Amino acid sequence: MLKKNGSILSISLLALCTFPALFAFRRLDDNRLTSWQWVFGGTNSATVFLILVGAVMLAVLVSRVSFPLGSPPALLFLSSFCVAALFWREPEVIVDASRYFTQAKHLEVYGVGYFLREWGRGIFAWTDLPLVPFLYGLVFRFFGESRLLIQIFTTFLFSMTVVLTYLTGKELWGEETGILGGSLLLGMPYLLTQVPLILVDVPTMFFLMLAVYAFLRALERGGLMIVVASLSLFLALLSKYSTWPMLSVLVIIGIVFLVEDSRHDRSSGARRAGRRQYIERTAAVIAITLVMAAAVVLFKHREFAEQIGLLMSFQGPGLRKWGETFTSTFLFQIHPFISAAALFSFFAAVRKRDFKYAIVCWLFVLLVLFQVKRIRYSIPLFPMIALMASYGLQYITDKEVRRFVVLCAVMSSLIVAYFGYLPFLEKVSMVNLETAGKFLNGGSCKSVEVFVLPQKAAGLNPSIAVPLLDLFTAKQIIYRHEAPASALGKEEETSPLRFTWEYRNPPYYRDEGGRSEGVPVVVISAEPGEALPATVKQRLNGYRLAREFDVNEGIFAFRTVVSVYRTAAGASSQ
Repeated sequence: MLKKNGSILSISLLALCTFPALFAFRRLDDNRLTSWQWVFGGTNSATVFLILVGAVMLAVLVSRVSFPLGSPPALLFLSSFCVAALFWREPEVIVDASRYFTQAKHLEVYGVGYFLREWGRGIFAWTDLPLVPFLYGLVFRFFGESRLLIQIFTTFLFSMTVVLTYLTGKELWGEETGILGGSLLLGMPYLLTQVPLILVDVPTMFFLMLAVYAFLRALERGGLMIVVASLSLFLALLSKYSTWPMLSVLVIIGIVFLVEDSRHDRSSGARRAGRRQYIERTAAVIAITLVMAAAVVLFKHREFAEQIGLLMSFQGPGLRKWGETFTSTFLFQIHPFISAAALFSFFAAVRKRDFKYAIVCWLFVLLVLFQVKRIRYSIPLFPMIALMASYGLQYITDKEVRRFVVLCAVMSSLIVAYFGYLPFLEKVSMVNLETAGKFLNGGSCKSVEVFVLPQKAAGLNPSIAVPLLDLFTAKQIIYRHEAPASALGKEEETSPLRFTWEYRNPPYYRDEGGRSEGVPVVVISAEPGEALPATVKQRLNGYRLAREFDVNEGIFAFRTVVSVYRTAAGASSQ
């Protein structure tokens, strides 16, 4: 008892010291979205620390209670869903969301057939694969164009990823490894900020883990699971190009099963499958997947070829310039307890000669080997990091102490994310698009006309803000976008936001039948009170400023000050 109490006291002190230590060295965090330099520049860090003290004290009490788990998958799903829902009020803070929303809206407006036919042609796809925007489009078409519905969907996928992490850990090492692994996904504050966003990273994480778990089950059971594994692998292939090298983990799984089979005591009747069956089942999964993939490639071979060429010539080399350091990712954006346990697990597995450990560490090896330092490209392997940490924690002999370590990591991360990251992100300039959209919904007009002013300092095409405004308003957007008259300059050609300069105006924003007569006019600019071009001034003749939204965090170059103009009668009625 004394030894256990001493361990809990030591872990408590370490958990409490972690926050001020990271705060003191926050200059080392070069994350492009939630760097501690920015997050805790204006937030009262002392208040966050006091909340953390209370959380650690609560963790001591909770860790001493053995709750009847009932159904661990249900508990993990519900708890992770409720936690992620706390972040639904976060605005869309990454401009890439504009692409995915636009692709999805094409399906909503023109149907599934149009999406499948025009993806990569009439629908600007950049280097995006079609699956996730297709799913978003189905949500819009059958349930309504609502960001909340997308958030429910992405949160569902996140929570299912937590469950799949549990199931994978249970399959490899037992139930407790799975439970702790699934729980530790909540100990990654950056990940929690990504769940509510209309991006592809969280869904991709789900499809990758689905492919891993289904393949494990297919090798063990065969039968229908071979079809399920093939379909899961196919969906993962269509999620994001960065998952393609990650899917090499399936090769590692196959090798591990063969090695484990050769080491197995052949006199034991417990062996569920043999070497030949593993090989046949693997071949079946690959064959079925290749047939489905070949059909898609034949249908869209030109589009895939163009995208892969762009990845090789632009995206791949660019990653070496646009990334964040591993220090940022594994100390600030993932709780240090998780990173430390994951690192220890490597040495523990080597000492134990546990070949199954290669399944969960393989993606981390790829991350380090290829120096992939862009955290958004690392998100799909976060479940494997959680399982590595859970494996390492099994070497703590006392179950109560293990629970306490996990509780400290999870509760500390939730506090940092909710009281630090979320307030910071709510002050990002792009929140103006959301508040302006909701303001426009209060008017009686069915349409709104939008003008976007140039932003030379931002390094991107500000027209990309129009779809994000559209996301938050039920009004019909009218936007007369003029494509660049000439080829991109050298600066735009090498910009990490090059896709914004290749933006194509969707046809559903065109003015048909004089819808713009007398409707509210919205001007999106970089600064409040910015001088208007002559064409915009002429359009605003007879209008007056009804409302201006100018929240500004003072950090990011791209700003979206939104000014809403109405006719004199319309403005006076507001």
